Amino acid sequence: MSDLNLRKTILEELEFQPEINAANIGVSVDNGVVTLCGHVNSYAQKVTAERVVKSIKGVRALAEEIEVKLNANSGTEDDTIARRALKIIHWSSDVPEGDVKVIVQHGRVTLEGEVDWQYQKETVERCVRKLSGVIGVDNRLILRPRLDVFDIQQRIEAALKRNAEVEAQDIRVNVEGDVVKLEGRVHLWRERQIAERAAWSVPGVSRVEDHLLLA
Repeated sequence: MSDLNLRKTILEELEFQPEINAANIGVSVDNGVVTLCGHVNSYAQKVTAERVVKSIKGVRALAEEIEVKLNANSGTEDDTIARRALKIIHWSSDVPEGDVKVIVQHGRVTLEGEVDWQYQKETVERCVRKLSGVIGVDNRLILRPRLDVFDIQQRIEAALKRNAEVEAQDIRVNVEGDVVKLEGRVHLWRERQIAERAAWSVPGVSRVEDHLLLA
């Protein structure tokens, strides 16, 4: 796909998304490398725009330079954001109360603490980034080490083989302690995301390094 056609496809897909106001988002493409610029009025829109572009075939890399500019009446004090964040984490996730520490400075939220599973880390971030007044989220949550893990590599490879959307033979899984390294080639950005989720789904994995290349 040419850069011109890819840019047209991206613009159409952004405009198609009901949760995004794409009027102030600019798109440029150079040899499959996409740059997003401009501004949106919520952090959730910024994240959604990035996710949408990554899912489009032909996108080789993404530089995301979108700013979050809150509407005049949507600004919220940091202490209010922090209280709301703690409440929504408690209501919307199965993370025990007190496991997540929320720090807010000028609308930027930092999440600290320990959780048991990667999905909990992702759920907490999704909850917080939708709050009014949030302009960014720094997710520093870490996974608690688990001592009952064995043969992480085989479990990840088996998960990849079970998924029909992934060419498992093109992905190499290397495990060093509790760190998983994914290497090889995939055809779509979505395949990279599936491979990462497969690695994170195994208990005991504390970090996943994605070195997969888009073919």
